[in-house]
Amino acid sequence: MLDNLLPFNSHYLDRNGNKLHYINEGQGEPVVMVHGNPSWSYYYRNLVSALSDNHQCIVPDHIGCGYSDKPDDPQYDYTLANRIDDLEALLDNLDVKQNITLVVHDWGGMIGMGFAARHPERIKRIVCLNTAAFHLPKTKPFPWALWICRETLLGTLLVRGLNAFSSAASYVGVKRKPMSKEVREAYVAPFNSWKNRISTLRFVQDIPLKPGDRNYDLVTRIGDSLSQFTTVPTLICFGLKDFVFDKHFLAEWRQRMPHAQVHEFADCGHYILEDASDEVIELIKDFIAQN
Repeated sequence: MLDNLLPFNSHYLDRNGNKLHYINEGQGEPVVMVHGNPSWSYYYRNLVSALSDNHQCIVPDHIGCGYSDKPDDPQYDYTLANRIDDLEALLDNLDVKQNITLVVHDWGGMIGMGFAARHPERIKRIVCLNTAAFHLPKTKPFPWALWICRETLLGTLLVRGLNAFSSAASYVGVKRKPMSKEVREAYVAPFNSWKNRISTLRFVQDIPLKPGDRNYDLVTRIGDSLSQFTTVPTLICFGLKDFVFDKHFLAEWRQRMPHAQVHEFADCGHYILEDASDEVIELIKDFIAQN
C-alpha cells in the first residue's frame, strides 16, 4: 500500500539500527522540510516539486512515520530530544551545514527549531506553517481531543486501535476543500496497524504541559532561543481554522518574531499546504527569492 506514494527516490540513514527515510531532491541551497504528527514527508510533496529545480530539498520521515522504521519502545525512545538528534545526524551525514531554509509544520516546529537552537549559524531563512516552538500559549486551553489521546486508555485504543488521530486529521485538517480520497488514503497509509501507529500516540504523550514533564525544560530553551533569530528572514503562513495551532499560537509567533512576514488564511485548517497549496508555495518561492 505504501508503494509509489512519493514521486521521488527514497534514501535511508541508519539510526542505531532503525532506518530513517528521507527525500533528497535537487541541487542548490538546501531547503529542509520538517513534518509533524500525524503526517509524514508526503505533506511536502508539492513544495519539493516546486523547489527542487533550484534547491536541494531534504525531507525526513521521523522514526515511526512514513517510510521510516516503526520500532517498539525498547528500540527507540519517542521523545523530542531524539527527534532533534535524528535531524542533526541526517544533516551532518549529508554535510548540510550552511544557508539552510528551514520549513516547519506542527511538531516539526519544535524539532526544526530545536535543531536551529543548536546551530543558529546554519539557518538562513525560516518558514513556519501552523506550528509552534514554545509552550502552549497561556490564552489557549489544551484541546480536549488531545487530552483524551494523551491521558486515557480510551485515547490509546482510539489512536492505535482505530487510527482515529491520523484518520480524523485527514478530515478536520482541511477546511477550504476536502482532501481527495487518494490523498486522504496516502496520509494514513503508513499508519496501517496497531504496531505502526506507535509514533502517532507517543507524539501526543510527549507534549510537555507543566514543569516536571519530560521535555518541559527543553521546550523552554527552544522558546527562549527564538530571540536569536529576530534578524533571520522569516515567513509565517497560518490557517486560522486549525483546532490546535490557531490564532493564539499565531499571536505568540508575532510577539516572538516581530520581523516576520505573516500571511493568515481565514478559511484554511491545519494542513495549510493542502488547503492553500498554490498560494503558500508561491509565497515560499517569492520569500526565498527575495531573501
